[in-house]
Amino acid sequence: THGAARQSHLMLLLCLVSTAACNMFAFTEEPPERAVKGDGYCSRILQAQSSRKEGNSEFRLRVEGDPESYQPGSTYRVTVIASSPSYFRGFTLIALRDGAEGDRDEDYAGNFQIIDEEETQFMTNCPPAVTESTPRRRTSIQVFWTAPPSGSGCVIIKASIVQKRIIYFQDEGSLTKRMCEKESLFGDVTDKPLLDCCACGTAKYRVTFYGNWSEKIHPKDYPRRTNHWSAIIGASHSKSYVLWEYGSLSSDGVKQIAELGSPVKMEEEIRQKGDDVLTVIKMKAQWPAWQPLNVRAAPSAEFSVDRSRHLMSFLTMLGPSPDWNVGMSAEDLCTKECGWVQKVVQDLIPWDAGTDTGVTYESPNKPALSPGKIRPLTSLDHPQSPFYDPEGGPITPVARVMVERIARKGEQCNIVPDNVDDIVADIAQEEKEEDDTPETCIYSNWSPWSACSSATCDKGKRMRQRMLKAQLDLSVPCPHTQDFEPCMGPGCSDEDASTCMLSEWITWSPCSLSCGMGTRSRERYVKQFPDDGSLCSLPTEETDNCVVNEECSSSSCLVTEWGEWDVCSATCGVGMKRRERMVKMPPADGSICGAEVLEVEKCMMPECHTIPCMLTPWSPWSDCSVTCGKGSRTRQRMLKSPVELGECTEEIEQVEKCMLPECPIDCVMSEWTEWSECNKSCGKGHTIRTRVVKLESQFGGDTCPEAIQRKKCKIRKCNRGQANSDEKKRRKEQREKRRSKQGAAEVATEHLGCKMRPWSSWTECTKLCGGGIQERLMTVKQRFKTAQLSSCKDRKEIRACNVQPC
Repeated sequence: THGAARQSHLMLLLCLVSTAACNMFAFTEEPPERAVKGDGYCSRILQAQSSRKEGNSEFRLRVEGDPESYQPGSTYRVTVIASSPSYFRGFTLIALRDGAEGDRDEDYAGNFQIIDEEETQFMTNCPPAVTESTPRRRTSIQVFWTAPPSGSGCVIIKASIVQKRIIYFQDEGSLTKRMCEKESLFGDVTDKPLLDCCACGTAKYRVTFYGNWSEKIHPKDYPRRTNHWSAIIGASHSKSYVLWEYGSLSSDGVKQIAELGSPVKMEEEIRQKGDDVLTVIKMKAQWPAWQPLNVRAAPSAEFSVDRSRHLMSFLTMLGPSPDWNVGMSAEDLCTKECGWVQKVVQDLIPWDAGTDTGVTYESPNKPALSPGKIRPLTSLDHPQSPFYDPEGGPITPVARVMVERIARKGEQCNIVPDNVDDIVADIAQEEKEEDDTPETCIYSNWSPWSACSSATCDKGKRMRQRMLKAQLDLSVPCPHTQDFEPCMGPGCSDEDASTCMLSEWITWSPCSLSCGMGTRSRERYVKQFPDDGSLCSLPTEETDNCVVNEECSSSSCLVTEWGEWDVCSATCGVGMKRRERMVKMPPADGSICGAEVLEVEKCMMPECHTIPCMLTPWSPWSDCSVTCGKGSRTRQRMLKSPVELGECTEEIEQVEKCMLPECPIDCVMSEWTEWSECNKSCGKGHTIRTRVVKLESQFGGDTCPEAIQRKKCKIRKCNRGQANSDEKKRRKEQREKRRSKQGAAEVATEHLGCKMRPWSSWTECTKLCGGGIQERLMTVKQRFKTAQLSSCKDRKEIRACNVQPC
């Protein structure tokens, strides 16, 4: 019976290659319900193997991000890949609990989800397994796998491959992935310390924040103008107070930092906690987000901890962003040995506060309808996310934080004493604080050391300062207030270099020449970067001269190595391929180089046959290319059939026009006229100037500004009393004088060869209020032969009207 079942299963697998075998198997297969429950068919999939080939590297099963462990309930992308030029026609994918045989339902771990139903489907006789929809040549398939709940233990994901008549099924190797349940890191809540702190005295720490969120390291959609870190806010606190934690909702203080970058509300929340907080941690905002350490020192702050308040938390927003932050939550600085942690270095990835639904740095403000829980961002959150990675890899850290112990006070009670270096470090700190400063000189504390003036390994200087607060005895001189010491750029000193761990040198490469003097090189790589976040300055590559066959014949020639073979000239059937190499040095005696520089050979591609174009459905239309007016939009579809099976002439992209509301048009005004004469001949008057509307605003554009302006003018004081009658008399004389001049001008105009019509009536005012204009015309009635063109032309006058405010 077992032999018959084994034979039937092999026939099923071979049906992936042979349709006849499939038809034969269809008559012997038992009903699916019985096969699943009573016949243990899934377990027979695991046992059936033919031409087993261990250690095969052509095919590989990969889980997104290559994790060593899985997060319960999380979803991962699982891919089966064939390295070029290999391919496979069929496959089976299954996930089992470690050590299970596969003959019971509870042996299977997690659940698969189909991504493309035309590529993959669940196996009819074994529902937990995934197989191909149609047997054909393929180089990869993808499905989703949702991890089982917490407490499921280790899981093994296995793949079998059907290539031609060979079945690969590896219990260990590239087609098997074993993962165990991940310890809770980003669970429902942040891990709380399990034990109360038993340390004695207090400890003082310095926290330093190294932001490495830059366009070079995170190039996708990096905001160039307003990138910054908000002010850092945090505290050393007790277990009963939580500033923020994964899996919880954001407080008002966290929300204000996450969305606005303001620490005000968060600081208010911290200070309201009273005895639960020992030190408030504050650092200034950083604009721009990243600058070299020799330009701007990394921000730092000092804080203290004691037995009841031994946790440290902080957060800062990276801006612009919807609600993205980095920080540490409830970092425990108390050790199980009743001592104080000496140093903590941690790389930070951004997390989402759950208060906004934006997916890009500069997404518009979209408050979440219902607040979400604080969670770490992942590379599969959204295709438009700047951290998106279709392979599901880890997010590159955007910052590094270093917490260093700088002093201890009070009696210590470590079960295990600190190492010698640690003790010396504390003693040195105390000794450094004791100097030869006279008691009559009162100083402030020394500032932190500045960044080194040299960013390279050349010698530079760094400086610290203190302020002289008081000099109690002027006869006793006070020492300097500035202190300098030599330094070099990050990673250059012996002390810094010791933290930069490098691998051993890789063996020398072959000599670049096969005859005579050439070069060779070797490399090593950085295993661990310095703790301060700087780059390693130690060399990672070396080059050396090498000699091969010093007595090279004068008639020999030097040629390069063969290049790669060209692509086969045929897409199907028999074709040709070629490769070349070049002459680097011809023979010294001037003869022709006899070495072959071109090789040609036949290549065989799959048999030629045509198939209809297999295309995916059209994607949705893209957004219009403009925000107003006329634009265009596109949609695409993809070719699903392999290229080598024939050419497809169907279009895979379409473009069409689109129309959005008209673009706003702003009002356009003419230039201002010259200021008019004062309207009074004495005393206080006013003068005006005007401009006209050349183009009215449309479709919500900026409205037209004022068209008339007036300002005061004062010529001279007017005389009072009798002088008034004299003034009226003088004005009357001036009016008569102007009239006579105007009449003379008209006569003169006629005398110059022009006869003008009288002035026309003033036109209606262009505005009812707010300042408009009127105009009138005097046109030429008759032009005599003696008239000059420049002196005989139409005239126009303009004046302001309806100047009262609207």
